Amino acid sequence: MSVVIIGGNERMECQYEEICRQFGYKAKIFTKEKGALKKKIGAPDLLILFTSTVSHKMMLSAVGEAKRNRVPVARVQSSSAAALTTLLESRCG
Repeated sequence: MSVVIIGGNERMECQYEEICRQFGYKAKIFTKEKGALKKKIGAPDLLILFTSTVSHKMMLSAVGEAKRNRVPVARVQSSSAAALTTLLESRCG
């Protein structure tokens, strides 16, 4: 199972990956937009948007691509490790 995380803090990328791995997900993390984001997203099982730390342009691009590929989108206000853990617990449990 795979997850794409859009937004968040650059210094937390390793923690995000580790949390996702604990729940059995492989994670792709995009904290900044580098090039065409829609080519890099692919078709994950879940798209997570950290709304407080993502640009509006990046969010629109990611949500549009998710709709096109019929990928569920989860929006989280906080970009903390606890918020990600809570979200993944609710999705898995």
